Amino acid sequence: MFVAITFSFLIAYLCGSISSAVLVSKLMGLPDPRMQGSGNPGSSNVLRLGGKKAGIITLLGDVLKGVVPMLVAKLLTDNDTILAVVMLGAFLGHLFPVFFEFKGGKGIATAGGVILTLAPVVGVLILVIWLIVAFTTRYSSLASLLATFATPFLFAWNTGESAYIVVAIIVAILIFWRHKPNIQRLIAGTESKINLSEPKPLP
Repeated sequence: MFVAITFSFLIAYLCGSISSAVLVSKLMGLPDPRMQGSGNPGSSNVLRLGGKKAGIITLLGDVLKGVVPMLVAKLLTDNDTILAVVMLGAFLGHLFPVFFEFKGGKGIATAGGVILTLAPVVGVLILVIWLIVAFTTRYSSLASLLATFATPFLFAWNTGESAYIVVAIIVAILIFWRHKPNIQRLIAGTESKINLSEPKPLP
């Protein structure tokens, strides 16, 4: 069992370590998202730097990093502990990617992909929360924080599985930690809003 858990975690972590933001930016000739904009290698920053197409491709890549390992795990086992470990591994891979000097994004899309595959009802409700908050306030960070806060409660309501709830709490703590600057800007009223218009060409 220990070997299976360790192996599952490592595979999920390596999958999560693939930085969609960096790869998409390189392929599309955009600035390194780790060096420009907010400095965060995530879809929101790529959207700001490269526009809707680049942002959407990055978002899909980040989601798939969670979907693929979880889908494979579910095909191989129904052990809740292993599935919870896969969820954590893919998420940590995005936050601390071994292939990119352990400097990753905030994990929202990857966590969403994992959860949507693991517990579709929870995943859909999280997405609904994110969309409602994002479209009413235009703050991606606020939408992510509120959806994240709700996740452990949704797992408790939908599955009642302690392993999922514990991992969801760990994920929530890490996401709030990675969003500390965003929280400070939200309080100060200086947080940037979602802008779907194409960015101005770089000088």
